[in-house]
Formats: sequence, C-alpha cells, structure tokens
Amino acid sequence: MYVLGIETSCDETGVAIYHDQFGLMGHCLYSQVDMHSEYGGVVPELASRDHIRKLVPLIKQVLQESYLKSNDMGGIAYTAGPGLMGALLVGASTARSLAWAWQIPAIAVHHMEGHLLAPMLEKNPPEMPFVALLISGGHTLLIQVENIGSYRLLGESLDDAVGEAFDKTAKMLGLGYPGGAKLSSLAKQGQPKHKFPRPMTDRPGLDFSFSGLKTFALNTINASENTEQDKADIAAAFQNAVADTLSIKCKRALQQSGLKKLVVAGGVSANQHIRATLTEMANKEQVAIHFPRLEFCTDNGAMIAYAGCQRLLLGQQQDLEIFARPRWPINDTLTAS
Repeated sequence: MYVLGIETSCDETGVAIYHDQFGLMGHCLYSQVDMHSEYGGVVPELASRDHIRKLVPLIKQVLQESYLKSNDMGGIAYTAGPGLMGALLVGASTARSLAWAWQIPAIAVHHMEGHLLAPMLEKNPPEMPFVALLISGGHTLLIQVENIGSYRLLGESLDDAVGEAFDKTAKMLGLGYPGGAKLSSLAKQGQPKHKFPRPMTDRPGLDFSFSGLKTFALNTINASENTEQDKADIAAAFQNAVADTLSIKCKRALQQSGLKKLVVAGGVSANQHIRATLTEMANKEQVAIHFPRLEFCTDNGAMIAYAGCQRLLLGQQQDLEIFARPRWPINDTLTAS
C-alpha cells in the first residue's frame, strides 16, 4: 500500500510517499526559515499562508518524482497535532479533501509519534520495545514504546523544551534565529569553563526542567565581558549541561525500564554533541542507540507517511472530518475521536 504523508505542523512543508513493502518512495521538504528569520521567530499567519502556497505543488512533485499517480495511493496520512492551528488545518483540510476525491482512507497522525518512528525508516531499524527520547523546539519527552500506538510517558519537561532553551539562550547571546544550530556551532569554538547546573538530576524521577538553566546562562552572560570568546565559552558550557542532563535521565529511564534500546529523535537530535554524549552513555551501559538520519530529524513528510501507513495497516482511519488538535498529549490514544 502506498501512503501519502503530509506534514504542516509549523514552519516546514513536508510531503512523502511510503510503501509498506518497498519503503520510502520519495519525499520533498520546503523550509520557511528564511522568511521567519526576519522576524526572529515563527509568525503563525505567515506560516499558514506559505503552507497553502507550497503544499499542492510539493504533492505533485513527489508523485512525479516517485513515478506514481493519485490512483496508486492507498491512503493519506497527515499531521493533526500538536502544532500551530492554522498550519495544521492547511495539511488536514488538504489531506481530507484529497482522500475524499481519491476515495481512499485518511489517518490523523500525532506529530511526535512521527518523530518517534522516524528511525524505523533506516536500514537497521530498532525493534520494539524501546525507550525513546524526543527532543525538539516544543517537546522534551521520555517514552516507553511497546508497540505502534502503545506508549507510556515516563518523563517530560515541566517548563521549556530543550530546543526552546537552546533558541532562547542563542537569542541572549545575540545569535539570531534559528538559534539552536548557531549556538552549537559557536560552542565548538569555546571551552566549558563555566559550571552550569544539571537540572533535576539530583532527585529521583524522569522529568526535565530547562528554564533555570536558561536563567543561569543569562546571569553568566551578564557577568561576562561579552567578548566573542566569552560567548563561545558560555555556549559550550550550556550545551554540555543540556547533553549531560539528557544523558543522565536516559540512563535512569533505561535502568528503570530494564530495556536495552534507546531511540533519540526530534529536531534537537541532530545536535552532534548531544549525539556523542548519548552514544557514549549507551556504549557504557551496553545499550543499542538509534538516531534518524539528519534529514529526518527535523519535521518531514516521510515520518508521517510511515506512521500513517502502520496505523492504516492496523485498520485505523478517521471519519470524513477535518481533525486538528494543536495540543495533543502523546500518551493519548493518538486516534481522532
């Protein structure tokens, strides 16, 4: 079965086609970063309008590049949440309309479930069950994955998501938008001379907190001479603290669950220092660790097509309705009701 996947949750328009036997047939992605950088962050109304302009041409492009036609499709998967409401509605209404016109089923996909399953697109995908760390601009989640749709939330951020903390700290350092990648690049030029805290690692539990780390960074910046080297040293110390915190929590989750596989996904999983720190921990714990390839760390249609295909194969689909949920907990049933 060929499944068309549509991702429009924020500032990237992603379209892909996945087949349950042949794998990923093709994918296209358009990023709005250049447009939003002028404003220092994502402008929801502009994001929605750009999705409207780009989505249908991208669908046509991925069909053409995959040498497929609309009547080859067996289903459509679309991101229904969480995300920006206007952006979600663009993808949901387009997917629903095409599903009705093509007389095929459609399935609403949870955005973070897409990220969680992105490593399944690799040549050597992890076998379930496993522990998953999902780190992005809007989420920091530790999840125990038993099977498709069977997820248990182990821990989450009580305030800022890790990607949000990166972006806000980058802004305090004067690095502009998007800040996470710029902060990581700057950190390579610095030394972690400052002793940043590892929040909530000195107490039991698997929840996270990054707002205090962000405040500590601001105080350190204000106390420095604000030279380029000062900024690089602060960036390095901040990044080390985040990576260590994630590593400590993942190790604890693996030990408590007794599982020997760790999946790390989401936009922040592209950070090379975080990857290296978590890989070092996994090797010491004799745990297999899996990452998606870099192009599938950020929002993309391939992960939505895959997740939707698995759910359609289980016989799941929604009624003829446009379903969008900007706030949608991962430990919900993940099917529209």
